[in-house]
Amino acid sequence: MASEELRYGMLGDDKRPTEEKLAKYSGEVSWAYLKEHYAKGTLFFVDPDLKLETVGAEIVADEKAAIAAWLKSGELVKIEALHAVQWEGTEQQFEALVVSPFVLCRPTA
Repeated sequence: MASEELRYGMLGDDKRPTEEKLAKYSGEVSWAYLKEHYAKGTLFFVDPDLKLETVGAEIVADEKAAIAAWLKSGELVKIEALHAVQWEGTEQQFEALVVSPFVLCRPTA
């Protein structure tokens, strides 16, 4: 998928496992793309030890316990001003996944 093109939409009647379905809503984007989601308060950092699709699947399934555990451990973090300032004006690229209304991300190497 081309940079800056994440697909938004519903998972629909696709019979594949949720993680596989979510993969089509992922891609590599710049901070400029993510900035809008940060401003809305819907952007979250996902620890590199977790797969974006795994976290997304738990969000889709409304698995509150898993999400709360990741938030508590710091494996899932709401992007705050400190992060935004760090990435503003850089060419940093991010792996990102749309799980509407949220966007999950992490910097690429």
